[in-house]
Amino acid sequence: MTTSSSYPVSPGPSATLALPRIAVLATGGTIAGAAADVTNTSGYQAGVVGVDQLLSAVPALSTVARIAPEQIASIDSKDMALPLWTTVAQRVNTLLAADDVDGVVITHGTDTLEETAYLLHLTVKSDKPVVLTAAMRPASALSADGPLNLLNAVTVAAHAAARGQGVLVAFNNRIHSARDVVKTSTYAVDAFQSPEIGALGWVQDGRVDIQRAVVRAHTLTSEFSIGTAWPAVEIVASYAGVSRVAVDALVAAGVRGIVVAGTGNGSIHQALQQALAEAASRGVAVVRSSRVGSGHVMRNGAAADDALGFVSAGALNPYKTRVLLMLALAAGVTGAAALQKVFDTY
Repeated sequence: MTTSSSYPVSPGPSATLALPRIAVLATGGTIAGAAADVTNTSGYQAGVVGVDQLLSAVPALSTVARIAPEQIASIDSKDMALPLWTTVAQRVNTLLAADDVDGVVITHGTDTLEETAYLLHLTVKSDKPVVLTAAMRPASALSADGPLNLLNAVTVAAHAAARGQGVLVAFNNRIHSARDVVKTSTYAVDAFQSPEIGALGWVQDGRVDIQRAVVRAHTLTSEFSIGTAWPAVEIVASYAGVSRVAVDALVAAGVRGIVVAGTGNGSIHQALQQALAEAASRGVAVVRSSRVGSGHVMRNGAAADDALGFVSAGALNPYKTRVLLMLALAAGVTGAAALQKVFDTY
């Protein structure tokens, strides 16, 4: 096979041995999706392209790192489940504990990527880089974005500046912190943004530039670890005319926590608030987040949150709030005051 001039020439044996070793864990998603024709970017099957095929589409990876590929799942990330989260987190920790692994890249579907990234941000016990990436167009599509995103993710994971930054997301040339990043578009290739804080930096043509540090606790400074038991935590939303039916049903089902996607600054319709206050009085953890998409939920103090037993999620969206609340409850953190400290810390 003739080597295309558009790719760098592969390094010789001695240069290859000097490259960092990066484990690439594939979980499926659009980046591994395929459709019947190249113009179809919505009617495809996710997770059908294997990790070896994904890697073969990016020959330039051989100039960046020694790749250790592993197919850990083949799912559409809308179907991400708690047992798979446990499997992924445990595998990442095992790999990073090995002296011959310098970092991990995870290919993931876009739908739940921000949740998986934040979970790992709180449970990975290493300062080695962990970078998630994905694609908005399937591998079969004209101008598929997956190959470049994968190359950039490996480039970031192999770079010294990524060490100690917690879990990162490399997407469309930007580098985001797992805590800040959210999916903001149903179709655009720049679907991932960090609306309130902005990206950490960028990666392009092999250059990595991280321009600010992650200051909230994560990875080695996190008190949380992955376990096998996941406390039941669900999400409800506040909206015009909402009833208390969902909250009453969840309490009856025995949930440990409820996250509220409130309006505006985490405000809650009076009918829903009454139901949630009763849930809190029965020992259910209630955390206020917002459905808005950016900004933060201010703690209302004695006038409201303290009196009702509610916790403020700060800048975390409802889905990341659920991740942190599950981990906190699993670690034995209970009571509004203790949980508020957790949300103020992470």
